[in-house]
Amino acid sequence: MGELRKPFLLLALLAVLLVVGLELGAALLTGGGDAGGALRDSAGQLGVELGDIGSVTQPSGRGTGYLALIDVVALWTTGLFCLSLVVPDRIQGRVQGLATLVFAVLLLIASVVLLLVAFVELTVLVSLFLAAPFGTLAYLAVWGFFPVGDAAVLLGLVLLLKLVWAGLLVLAQPRFLQNRGLVLLMLTTLLCTVLLEFLHRLVPGILVSITDDVGALVFAVVAIVWSLVLLIGSIPAIVKALRTTATTSG
Repeated sequence: MGELRKPFLLLALLAVLLVVGLELGAALLTGGGDAGGALRDSAGQLGVELGDIGSVTQPSGRGTGYLALIDVVALWTTGLFCLSLVVPDRIQGRVQGLATLVFAVLLLIASVVLLLVAFVELTVLVSLFLAAPFGTLAYLAVWGFFPVGDAAVLLGLVLLLKLVWAGLLVLAQPRFLQNRGLVLLMLTTLLCTVLLEFLHRLVPGILVSITDDVGALVFAVVAIVWSLVLLIGSIPAIVKALRTTATTSG
């Protein structure tokens, strides 16, 4: 494949590591703001009087966090590239297939569980919102005031880091562009990030929690697909490693 530019590859690993870190920390970085005033305004529009509502905060949402299900695949792939810098090809070839199989199974289980969680929450959100007026008020009190601005800033930073990651990989080895799986992964994660921002802007503010959950569902499904791709792709490597071991032992 030609000479691999190690500094660019290591920087690419750092970039995608930051991406996953930001996505996993999205719950701490967004949401939590006071939404009491917005709740009173919405209740007034519905013609319902509120008493003391206490503390009402904005939800952080699930969409950005669920992006990490896809981007851990990018992190894993980049990590394997970096591993080749320090581990001999003979050893890496023997363990990579098995390690990828374990990773794919864990990712598949996590994605399925989180898909069910997002589906249940989405069902609750839609049911409450449609149960006017008091069900709608209950929805507004918990999920009706999504921090669209904070989420947009975070998604913008994540998108920038993903572009940096992709660019650094190309700089590290231009022939990475010939790897169709890697290019498809790049396109997948970039499009999913743009899709989430689109879903946040698609509907009025009080409905963004619903579209954010829709995005989370989509990302969980995409992660399931990628975990199956990794799982199936790891099988030939495992078979080859077993044959090599058997030949060596013989």
